[in-house]
Amino acid sequence: MDKLSLLKTFCVVANEGSFTKAAEKLDTSNQLVSKYVAELEKQLDTRLFNRTTRKIHLTEAGQQCLQHANHILESVTDMESQLGLLNTEAKGVLYVSAPVTFSTLHLAGALSAFQQAHPNVSINLQLNDRKIDVIDEGFDVAIRAGHLANSTLVAKKITTVKLALCASPAYLKKYGTPLHPNDLRPEHYLEYSYVNYDNDKSALFSALKTNAQKVAPKLISNNGEVLANVAKQGEGYVLQPTFIVGEAIKNGELVAILNDFIPQAISLYAVYPHRKLISNKLRVFIDFLSGYFGDTPHWDE
Repeated sequence: MDKLSLLKTFCVVANEGSFTKAAEKLDTSNQLVSKYVAELEKQLDTRLFNRTTRKIHLTEAGQQCLQHANHILESVTDMESQLGLLNTEAKGVLYVSAPVTFSTLHLAGALSAFQQAHPNVSINLQLNDRKIDVIDEGFDVAIRAGHLANSTLVAKKITTVKLALCASPAYLKKYGTPLHPNDLRPEHYLEYSYVNYDNDKSALFSALKTNAQKVAPKLISNNGEVLANVAKQGEGYVLQPTFIVGEAIKNGELVAILNDFIPQAISLYAVYPHRKLISNKLRVFIDFLSGYFGDTPHWDE
């Protein structure tokens, strides 16, 4: 017999608490329901129900079997739905939240290419560097960089994000090139408002945190591009992802310093609510971004 049919019948009997009610729900005979349950018990070599003249009760083995059976049947349903989505055209409005500077510098081109490939998907893009509440604020997906801790959300990696501590050649000529994080001048720090020093225990992050607590940074901003532009003018040093400062480092406007102390690369994620199934428009959007940027994005090549 088809084992999935046996499991489905067993689950209905367990949920209905009756062979007769299960037969009615399945639109089949009481005898066939009993036969299916008996066959499942035979295959598993265990009793799943204790039967009386009036009621049936799950045995301990039956309770465990019910948990496994529900999981198996849900997985099969999800598989069928997901495979069905592969043949369904992506369409509808996709509500996206993304960081400001990453979007203006790099996401715009990706969105243009995505909509050429999927013309029936409209995108409502909202830019914000704070960590928005994806569910409460009604977004389908948020683009985030860094360490993620919220277990109620699903995170799919889009690409790798490297960090760089840098200053202008003029600044380094005037104040010297630091050889250790403790050599950094606290009063020249250009600090990003949303940086979380507790996410990394490196010597560099420890020094930056201590310095920021000891002396007010020269400039604090919630926009990394502004901080990088101020650093280009020789006003201080800045820690930013290479998708912001990479081009300036390549053309000599900024110089990367303390490279041996830079924390490991972080990731850029697509974060969305934890659901059994994601819409086809969201699935193709995440897949497209992952392919577009790759594990080594173009700004690090």
